[in-house]
Amino acid sequence: MTYMNWSAMTPELLLLGMALVVSMVDLWVKDPGRRPTYWLTQLTLLAVAALHLWKFHKGYTVVAMQGLVGTDPMSHLLAGLSALVTAGVLLLSRPYAQAREMLKGELFTLSLFMLLGVCIMVSARHFLVIYLGLELMSLSLYALVALRRDHAVSTEAAMKYFVLGALASGFLLYGLSMMYGATGSLSIPQVFAALSAGQVNQGVLVFGLVFIVSGLAFKLGAAPFHMWVPDVYQGAPTAVTLLIGTAPKLAAFAITVRLLVEGLFTLAVDWQQMLLVLSVMSLIVGNVVAIAQTNIKRMLAYSTIAQMGFMLLGLASGVVKGDGQLAPNAYSSALFYAVTYVFTTLGSFGMVMLLARQGHEAEQLQDFAGLAQRSPWYALVMTILIFSLAGIPPTVGFYAKLSILQAMIATQDPLYYQLAVLAVLLSLVGAYYYLRVIKLMWFDAPAERQAIQAPWDVRALLSFNGVAVLALGILPAGLMEVCKQAILGSSSF
Repeated sequence: MTYMNWSAMTPELLLLGMALVVSMVDLWVKDPGRRPTYWLTQLTLLAVAALHLWKFHKGYTVVAMQGLVGTDPMSHLLAGLSALVTAGVLLLSRPYAQAREMLKGELFTLSLFMLLGVCIMVSARHFLVIYLGLELMSLSLYALVALRRDHAVSTEAAMKYFVLGALASGFLLYGLSMMYGATGSLSIPQVFAALSAGQVNQGVLVFGLVFIVSGLAFKLGAAPFHMWVPDVYQGAPTAVTLLIGTAPKLAAFAITVRLLVEGLFTLAVDWQQMLLVLSVMSLIVGNVVAIAQTNIKRMLAYSTIAQMGFMLLGLASGVVKGDGQLAPNAYSSALFYAVTYVFTTLGSFGMVMLLARQGHEAEQLQDFAGLAQRSPWYALVMTILIFSLAGIPPTVGFYAKLSILQAMIATQDPLYYQLAVLAVLLSLVGAYYYLRVIKLMWFDAPAERQAIQAPWDVRALLSFNGVAVLALGILPAGLMEVCKQAILGSSSF
């Protein structure tokens, strides 16, 4: 293959070029609010999102870079949504970052490079391209966590994230090397062809598969590979925590689909069993340990672990007894769950930043006490977001959980019936720590009565986010159909 097809990579080339431009422009910016750099970054993100979503609408599927990269509807959707979410994160983070002397060119440049890594990962058709995208994203996040160099807690979180992230990358890279040894190729389509033809070393294959699933579990934050999640979520500046909890989750979903579904679909019986174990452990650890948390960032971190467990149940429901007929429905349900979780996380951590002020981090549950008396509207927005995370109707979180349960029930397998019941019971356990936040907001007396102040754009985005979570719960069919189109249009089907 000698083709390059640079036009297929237009959004990524634009993103790379503008990341370099932003880093250069910021050298001459004297404004403490970094307005030129901020708006240049936001225009870049919106342009990248528009390009990807336009290509998704057109249904473009193109192989480029001599077969190393393949853009399809799923890659365009996830890259476009990641760009929009990153723009939202920077919008919500701007007042928070400025109050803590974090509003520097590095914040914008590293965010753009992080997104570039995400875009590379979601469109990769080659093991090494996945790894390069993963490392570009991860290294940018390590630096962002340590952006407050004078803050000991952030520095400690960055070290933990770096060490455990390097371990996860090593697991994944070792597993990919085993796959190369078993199949003789690093190309995902060629690996799939070799497995389908049976021309493989089964011992090496299963050994490599264990390491690949372990590496993916690290990146998703699934138990028992979750140990970095609560420490990094709590220790990182809230603006960076929000960034870690959004676009990288979509990228982790994408590489899970690329590796396990597109490359290793014939081994579904093996990796689905691993995913089921990971999902059950994540649901138990996330929902039970979250009850003991008094720091809301740690609570939301354990909530993330439980949410990833629920999403993995969808990915593990696609193939039953060698029959992949249910796969599109199961994987589209998992994609729907990932997308809605990311947008709910955007709002919930945005509310944590909203309540923070100069010299004070609103990280304790008690900081939300009496919020309804200080601002009934923001209390209502946070209530909607918490209901969605708990899976309470009529929010989108309820429909997301319902779609996963429907995918499990559709297998007509007794094991999946039992797991569905277990997932519902553990969700009821998790409802306790979610409803505790609502009780604090609406029924407890506020520790202070200072008015909540925020720029109009922050208020508008948080309000829109809350309304959208409610509206998508009432009318979820449109987004669900978009997720189905993305899965059916991917290289797997």
